[in-house]
Amino acid sequence: MKKNSPAVRLFQSLLVSALLLWGVGALAQECQTSSDMDAATQSALTAAGQRYYDMIAHGDVTSLQQNAIPSVASDFTGIANTVKDHEKDLAGTHGTPRPAFLLNAPGTTALPHAEFFCGVFGKSGQTANSAVFYLNNLPPGKYGVVIMDANSTKIPTAVSLVLQQEGTNWKLGGLYIKEMQFAGHDSTWFITQARQYQSKGQLHNAWFYYIEARNLVSPLPFMSTAVTDKLYDESQKAKPTDVPTDGKSEDLTTPSGTFKLTDMFPQPVGSDLDLVAKYDVSSIANTNQTYQDNMAVIKALVTKFPELRDAFAAVVARAVDPSGRDYGTLMPMKEIK
Repeated sequence: MKKNSPAVRLFQSLLVSALLLWGVGALAQECQTSSDMDAATQSALTAAGQRYYDMIAHGDVTSLQQNAIPSVASDFTGIANTVKDHEKDLAGTHGTPRPAFLLNAPGTTALPHAEFFCGVFGKSGQTANSAVFYLNNLPPGKYGVVIMDANSTKIPTAVSLVLQQEGTNWKLGGLYIKEMQFAGHDSTWFITQARQYQSKGQLHNAWFYYIEARNLVSPLPFMSTAVTDKLYDESQKAKPTDVPTDGKSEDLTTPSGTFKLTDMFPQPVGSDLDLVAKYDVSSIANTNQTYQDNMAVIKALVTKFPELRDAFAAVVARAVDPSGRDYGTLMPMKEIK
């Protein structure tokens, strides 16, 4: 199923997985904002970002691959597909760079959990120009984050490039292309809807709409800003206690058994906003049985939380086996009895 504002996580071995934006226990590393950098570094990062953006806008996958770090260049299918998916939308556009960030991970071994605090922080935390990046299993090196805003597109789109320094060159290490609106709605619209659901006591709908608001306001899943932090703080007032959050699972009882829900999140699909629920199973080999289990989970969720009918077009249940493979079933909300 394709996500709205697709963001393909292609930092390969460099960014094995992103921490929760407000995770703890990470090791603080060095970071510089654009205003902190020397002029030569700032210019080199911006120039590299602009050059790679132009390659993306022209669909020049070959040149991109030639300018990627070895671990990414050796398996370039994901980035190539991402460029192809956005080729029509970005063709002929020019990117406007936001202030860049320079991340320095010293040492000789990969960092299990790295935090990069960038810019000035006040008594209340982040300020307008600060950012924090949370990364897992990051090899030592210097990295640049360059975010380009695409102009002349129907939907505001951010093209984010993660670059790694090799000698005097900045090589492509990761690419995220993300639409910053869904179905004509931006983060502010979802915040407004979340507050309205919360005022009606529909905390589950409010919680999931806050999640979508944060998804739309940040171009990168492993980056937090003053805006995302403020949204996170506000969303805590609507945080439900009976859905999986913060890595904690939640049991869901159905007529056919009890299932362990591991994650629930909003999923834009076309012009619809669906709700995805993941749960653990020992195997998905018997697809007929897994389909029945998915249907049981979907119906049980809507029975337990009838408010979901007001906020989502469909529910998707995804059974996930120990290897990470999953089997999903979508059911439109109007067909859930």
